[in-house]
Amino acid sequence: MKYSLIKYSFILFVSGLLVISCGDDFVDVDSLDEDSENFFNSEEDYQSALIAAYDLLQSSYLNVMLGEIASDNTLAGGESATDVPGIQEIDDMTHTPVNAQLRDIWSWMYAGVNRANYILEFKDKTDFAGKDQVLAETRFLRAYYLFELVKWFGPLPFNEENPDIRILFGDQDVLERKSEAVIFTQIEADLIFAVANLPAVQTQTGRATKGAAQALLGKAYLYQDKWSDAASILDDVINTGPYDLLADYSTMFENDNENNIESVFEIQYTDIEGAGFGCLQCSEGNVAVGFNGIRNYTGPLFESGFSFNVPTQEVVDQFETGDIRKDVAILDIEAWAASNSGVSYVEGFEHTGYYNRKYIARQGDLNTGDANLTNPNNYRAIRFADVLLMAAEAHNKNGNDARAQEYLNRVRTRASLTDVSATGASLTTAIYNERRVELVGEGHHFFDLVRTGRAAQEINGFTAGKHELFPIPSIEIELAGDRWAQNPGY
Repeated sequence: MKYSLIKYSFILFVSGLLVISCGDDFVDVDSLDEDSENFFNSEEDYQSALIAAYDLLQSSYLNVMLGEIASDNTLAGGESATDVPGIQEIDDMTHTPVNAQLRDIWSWMYAGVNRANYILEFKDKTDFAGKDQVLAETRFLRAYYLFELVKWFGPLPFNEENPDIRILFGDQDVLERKSEAVIFTQIEADLIFAVANLPAVQTQTGRATKGAAQALLGKAYLYQDKWSDAASILDDVINTGPYDLLADYSTMFENDNENNIESVFEIQYTDIEGAGFGCLQCSEGNVAVGFNGIRNYTGPLFESGFSFNVPTQEVVDQFETGDIRKDVAILDIEAWAASNSGVSYVEGFEHTGYYNRKYIARQGDLNTGDANLTNPNNYRAIRFADVLLMAAEAHNKNGNDARAQEYLNRVRTRASLTDVSATGASLTTAIYNERRVELVGEGHHFFDLVRTGRAAQEINGFTAGKHELFPIPSIEIELAGDRWAQNPGY
């Protein structure tokens, strides 16, 4: 089922569609009017376009990896201090508007928005049974991509009057950047529509569900300090299912336990179609998994990788004694080598002795093409544990500490830890701490620190008033006729 959703996205559809290539040819875009006249004439056409809109989710591996590296959870790592300079800069908080990886995030996420908007531009062309569900999935995807963009870059170029029109490269001069409030208003509207029109369970694994839309809407409310709204919608996810905490946490991130009961929304990857460094977004595999891997590794269970995104001793020390999540989340390579014969590896740059065990390659995968770029490990984008902790935070901020404790302690019980009885600000701190260890390695911590105002105290090199946002790629400002102001401090 995973294969059927993601495999054919380019092959069936995108060759005549839009938006992004492996070089800079996308700057000049031919008119797509002729294509649209011969498309969207059947449900099959809409479904093909929808699959193409899903495809850009796979490119968000970079958002996850860099979101972790930007925080105090991990260091850039790699082979040397000059290995992928853009990644090193983000780790050191020295990134600039010419950072290649930030341009990739901008371009790939806007490509996702545009693929969704291509469907929405022609939403009225052809009617068929189940069309509202297709449009609901489309609007969920647009909300997902916009959410990624707004949390990285803040105010965005956006057509507030007609949000369904594609933003074609070279046409940015007709749009102004709109405030984060405007972008979040659109995200909310898209997700409210999705909640009303998506099923609780999909017939095809990997498609957005009502619960996924509710959870993302709750997260959008949380980012805006809309505590009551967040608590209400997240409560509904918790109380109506079909989700629960996975009983055996040790299996959470294994490839044979994907799309399990804890997965509210999961990005699907496969190892049957690879890519190369010239077009990383073309890979159907999880590129971050190869980047996270152990350098020149020989031994059982794991495969080699590029030793980026290495956990710090500080985050390892955040786990309480007896927390069963520690050895699932963090691979202690020295302990692993001591307990398994034949293990060898090379220490990379900034070697800490630890690796992100949730997302490093396992042996036995096909890895078609480049083994380091084509790993089938799905990304658990929204887990039920995350929903519980977001709801706990919302209730705590909204004055309902009893409910906050209940949700927090469900997560802690699964981790074999004792209950928390704190209230008020102490409970808030406990929830923040729990989010860090529960979600370590999953790309959330930097944005948690920023939205809660703790980043300047926790991240070395972080400058308040600047690093809450990343810079708009300078070439995008140039393409817009230099009419967009750069983010503060850049």
